[in-house]
Amino acid sequence: MDIHQKDTVTRGHFLRSVGILTAGIMFAPREMFGQTSPVNTIIAAAAKDPITVQALRGNIHVLEGSGGNIAVFNGPDGMLMVDAGISVSQKKIESAMAGISAAPLKYLINTHWHFDHADGNEWVHNAGATIIAHENTKENLSKSIRVKDWNYTFKPHTKAGLPTVVFQNEHTLKFNGSQIQMQYYPPAHTDSDISVYFPEADVLHVADTWWNSYYPFIDHDSGGTLNGMISACDHNLKVTTDKTIIIPGHGAVGNRTQLREFRDMLLSIRENVSKLKKAGRSLKDTIAAKPTKAFDARFGNFVLDGAFFTKLVYADV
Repeated sequence: MDIHQKDTVTRGHFLRSVGILTAGIMFAPREMFGQTSPVNTIIAAAAKDPITVQALRGNIHVLEGSGGNIAVFNGPDGMLMVDAGISVSQKKIESAMAGISAAPLKYLINTHWHFDHADGNEWVHNAGATIIAHENTKENLSKSIRVKDWNYTFKPHTKAGLPTVVFQNEHTLKFNGSQIQMQYYPPAHTDSDISVYFPEADVLHVADTWWNSYYPFIDHDSGGTLNGMISACDHNLKVTTDKTIIIPGHGAVGNRTQLREFRDMLLSIRENVSKLKKAGRSLKDTIAAKPTKAFDARFGNFVLDGAFFTKLVYADV
């Protein structure tokens, strides 16, 4: 399968699915992260947008249109989801999954706690799935969390929406003849990120440790760090080959070449911002110096522009 063939369609659809395009209006990042929380905009967009399905290999599909990329693994034991999207998309996700198989839903794996990946937990659990996640994901979903950069306070999940199988570092699930491998990253995008690897298909879901062709959000309020994001990229590059299909949390399904370009962008911007900060530049002056300029055309066309990403990096160096 050519994992690049849907890039143009995927990119346009994904921009709509997270609320950047609504009613034909382009929202600038400063508006998305201003007084009005982008969370509300993203939920409203998910309620309207369709769910698209992309077949990968080994009975694995990717569903797009409800926040982060959802992976679905189908086989004789039933169906497994990696991430649950946003709850307003429930009927559309159920319809998309029914188009893949009529098999019962058995498991849901949360890659981290963020609402665009775990908001649908309750309905997925009620549909019959056991929820698996890192212990920090359960902890974060169990309490109120204020994410200042999103101007939003998330309320605790109900008991039905909480993971019941949790782990610290690694976890393996035998399902559909596969040994599905889950591994915890030290704090990166958040303090709860994990990868999910399907060895027989050689498909790796790295969630929000990679935003393919976009500047990533780093959730400092949840323990996320730029250095952790870079370390996660290095790990992902180490454990994959040029044949591995890599599913990012956001953006088109991709490969090691694209992931390496993302990692190299993070390294360059970290160096640029660090030099400016060490020279005594204020945040305002650092942003004015445009340390992301060389990358804005490629990575700055999503939720975060160069200025906002500079702000995130400045806090980390």
